[in-house]
Amino acid sequence: MIKAGVIGAGGMGAVHIKNLHQNEHVQLAAICDTNEALAKQQAELYGSAYYTDGSTMLEQEPLDVLYVCIPPFCHGDIEEQAATKGIHLMVEKPLGLDVESVRHKVKVINESGIIAASGYCLRYLDTVAIAKDFLKDKKIGMVRAHYITTPVPTPWWRKKELSGGQLVEQSTHTMDLVRYLCGDITRLYADMSLLLMQDIPDLDIPDVGAIQFVLDSGAVGHMQTGFIQFDHRSGIEIMGRDFRVVLDGTTLSIADKEKEVVYRSKTDFYKDLTTALIDAIRNQDPSLVLASYEDGFKTLEVTLAANESAETGKPVLIQQ
Repeated sequence: MIKAGVIGAGGMGAVHIKNLHQNEHVQLAAICDTNEALAKQQAELYGSAYYTDGSTMLEQEPLDVLYVCIPPFCHGDIEEQAATKGIHLMVEKPLGLDVESVRHKVKVINESGIIAASGYCLRYLDTVAIAKDFLKDKKIGMVRAHYITTPVPTPWWRKKELSGGQLVEQSTHTMDLVRYLCGDITRLYADMSLLLMQDIPDLDIPDVGAIQFVLDSGAVGHMQTGFIQFDHRSGIEIMGRDFRVVLDGTTLSIADKEKEVVYRSKTDFYKDLTTALIDAIRNQDPSLVLASYEDGFKTLEVTLAANESAETGKPVLIQQ
C-alpha cells in the first residue's frame, strides 16, 4: 500500500483526500491543516492521523506520497523537505508566486528522483485526450481562450501578494491547456485592470485581463480572463487551415468543411489525476503523470510573465 499524507484539508484538499481514500492502492495515513478542528474532523472521517504542522507530519509519518493543497503564499520549503526524504509529490496550482523560488524547487525535485505532479487536472479530461490526439499532426495557426467567471469569496484570493491574481490562481487552468494542446508560449503582452468590482472589500487584483501571445510554432493566440460575470465560462478555440477544435468547458467539438463531431466528457478528472499519480508511483513510470511539477512551473512562468507585462506595459519573452 502507498502511504499518503495531505497538507490542506479544506477546498481542493478535501477532494483529493476523498479520492486518495477511495483508491485501493492507497492508505490515507495522515492529514494536516493549521485549522486543528478541520484536520481532526477529516482524520476521524477517514481513519487517519492528524497534524497541524506539515514538517512535523513529515518527520513522524513514513509517507510515500504527499499532497500539498494549501494557498501559494504559505508553501515555504515543504516540497524540498518531502523531496529530500524521497516522498513523491502532488502540488496544487499555482505552485508559488515567485519564479526563482519555484525554479529552485524544480531543481531539488529533479535531483531527488521522485515523481512530482501538479494539480492541472483538466489535462486528464477524456475530451482533452481526444483533442490532443487530433492535433498531434496538425499545424495550428490561431488560438482563442477564455476564463470568465464570478468573484471568489476567499479573502486571500482578493490580494495580489497572496494569490497572484486571477490569472495566476484560477484562469491558469485554461492557460495550461493552451500549453498542453498547442505548445509553449515564447512571447506575450498583457493588459489588466480593476474596473468594475471595486466594491468588493480589500480587493486589489484586476477583474479583467487580456493576454496576447505567440507560441513556439509561430501560431498566435489571445486569452481573456475576468470575474465580472454572474456565471462561469471557460474554453479554448484552436484553429488551423480548414479545421477547428473547440473545448467549451469539458465538451469538445471538432469541425472541418465536411462535418462537426461533438464529444461530451464522461470522466472524473480529479479522480483520474490521483489514479495516474498512484499508478506512476506503483510502476515507477513518471510518463503516466500528464501534468508534472515542471509542467506546472512552466505554466506559472507564463502567468507571472503576463502580470509583469501588465505592470510594465511591455512585452515579455519567456525562457525555454
